[in-house]
Amino acid sequence: MRLTKTMRWTALAACTALAISACTTGSDDKKSSEGANGAGKKGGSISIESGEPQHGLIPQNTAESEGAQVLAQLFSGLVEYDRKTNEPKLRVAESIESPDSKVWTIKLKDGYTFHNGEKVTAQSFVDAWNWGANQDNAAEGLPFFSKIEGAEELSPGKDKKPATDKLKGLKVVDDKTFTVTLSAPFSQFKVMLGYTAFYPLPKAFFAGDRKTFEENPIGNGPFQMDGKWEHNKQIKVKRYENFPAADGKAKLDSVTFKIYDKLETAYNDLRANNIQITNKLPVSAMATVAQEFGDRYIYKPESGVGFIGFPIATNPAAYGKPEIRKAISMSIDREAITKTIFSGTRIPADDFINPIIPGYRKGAMGDAAKYDPAKAKELFTTAGGVPNNTIELGYNADGGHKEWIEAVGNQLKKNLGVEVTFKPFEKFGKILDALGEKQYSGAFRMAWQMDYPSAENYLRPIFSKVAIENGSNYGGYVNEEFESALSAADQAKSLEEGLKLYQKADDILIKDLPYIPVYTYMTSAAYTKTVKNVVVDAQNRIDLANVELA
Repeated sequence: MRLTKTMRWTALAACTALAISACTTGSDDKKSSEGANGAGKKGGSISIESGEPQHGLIPQNTAESEGAQVLAQLFSGLVEYDRKTNEPKLRVAESIESPDSKVWTIKLKDGYTFHNGEKVTAQSFVDAWNWGANQDNAAEGLPFFSKIEGAEELSPGKDKKPATDKLKGLKVVDDKTFTVTLSAPFSQFKVMLGYTAFYPLPKAFFAGDRKTFEENPIGNGPFQMDGKWEHNKQIKVKRYENFPAADGKAKLDSVTFKIYDKLETAYNDLRANNIQITNKLPVSAMATVAQEFGDRYIYKPESGVGFIGFPIATNPAAYGKPEIRKAISMSIDREAITKTIFSGTRIPADDFINPIIPGYRKGAMGDAAKYDPAKAKELFTTAGGVPNNTIELGYNADGGHKEWIEAVGNQLKKNLGVEVTFKPFEKFGKILDALGEKQYSGAFRMAWQMDYPSAENYLRPIFSKVAIENGSNYGGYVNEEFESALSAADQAKSLEEGLKLYQKADDILIKDLPYIPVYTYMTSAAYTKTVKNVVVDAQNRIDLANVELA
């Protein structure tokens, strides 16, 4: 089963906002409860910071954070994630049950309709998933359907044609019920179902033109499109009046996603109240934002991990040896970078799994994450170094990464005695494209935020063998022991047993270091005095349906 491009690599900028309310510093749930008790102004319109989505706005083909933020307002999924516990809770689904973690029965609530008036039914989900799983459609969400029975027939691989257009494991029982049969038990399946790829699609999508839908999608969420997407300028949405009130009808009349190339420009617009919310702040704001915005500055742990990645397959002469990768890791002073460059808005990483996710182990990386220039140089020299004694570091220039990447480069130059060059890519999508098409063979900056709250989501989408062809394994890492550990964990009889097995797979990554975890993210978001009830969730999405004018 192949994986499609990028999956959930994100344009995590200088301080991307993903929030877990249980970890709040008093900036999230407290505000939400105060907002609920206070009378906000009815209706109104706001603007928020956004980047340009990488692809068209089809849920099954949107794997990056900018597009997902918009789609989270336009669509509602089967489940959403509790901001305190991070556990899935029912949204469009009335129930999701399985006796064996292999055959699942999903029942839907009444009351949900698409923005064109069409009723959301079991068929709406089944049709959407069949489309997303079909490799002819080249949807980025294709890998998420790989566990459903019959997925190999829809995605047989390169130079092969699908044998069918329907997943064998999907069956519609009635308008409100469908069943999902997996190829093997997977205890995490319900947890996955809040992800973008599992949103429903209306009949109009299949009857019409894909390009038209990409520009002006028809969803089932609290907001609907308000005109077509104006590329590199803005995306406007307005309240959907027929959204079920009990499930959170939007309070604002409309929201404009204002698209920026530079975070500094967006921050200046926030300070001038030209936009009202941003969940990404430039490095230059870190020293003063808390003082300037007070309790309107949201700061707390979130689910992102920042990496230095290695093109193991395309440049094995430089990065093929684990010893070289470990030496580079031990040459990086994570503490200095997180404190000096990011003013404490990052935490030094010591595991591939983020600390807010069950399965994280403090200090799991051991010596590999400890700053030890002498041992690093010895290991690097013994392993033979790199060709031409030069390391190139690539990064996207639209996300506030120049400062920390250059800091890493200076540390490598000093501690390993290498020359370091830098390769800035104009936009995040550009570096993803270059890596996916194997046109770039230098080390590279990358980051990952969770699709759903599971340790598995930090392992398979990034480092599994099936993720290489068109997927998120940009380094081309392959380890059969790792593959076996993942398979065993998938089929565990309980979440607890599965977690221990995923940790075994994590240990293999720690030994091999296909990427180097450098830091984990802290939410850093801010909003103006003109709005209230601002909350960002664990998937880097602002809960715009509950935002009100102050």
